[in-house]
Amino acid sequence: MTSGITVWFPIAVMLFGAAVVIGGMVMINRLIGPRNPGPKAKGEAFECGNPSTGSAWGRFSVRFYLTAILFLVFDVEIVFLYPWAVNYRSMVRHNAGLALGSMACFMLILFIGYIYALKKDAFDWKH
Repeated sequence: MTSGITVWFPIAVMLFGAAVVIGGMVMINRLIGPRNPGPKAKGEAFECGNPSTGSAWGRFSVRFYLTAILFLVFDVEIVFLYPWAVNYRSMVRHNAGLALGSMACFMLILFIGYIYALKKDAFDWKH
């Protein structure tokens, strides 16, 4: 049985290290940060260095949303590929045809979706 000190020591070291990093960042900000940034910078809603232009209620093109959804679809594809690749050996031992066939079917469906998006100019930003 381990004592309480050996169990909690790594956590205490991590918390101490986090406090040192946070304190160091605050001190560096106090030392080299701007002292009087002026009223315009303080009054901005988003201080990224770029001046605000236009209304905050501007409309985005539908192509923006279409691209975002396509990105999510093809990004989720990668999320499903990782567990399949990790478990590939054990799947092949049980049924190699099912392991490869299921992934081939999955990739075929995604490839058809990608070709459909290309044919519909979903990735074209010129229009």
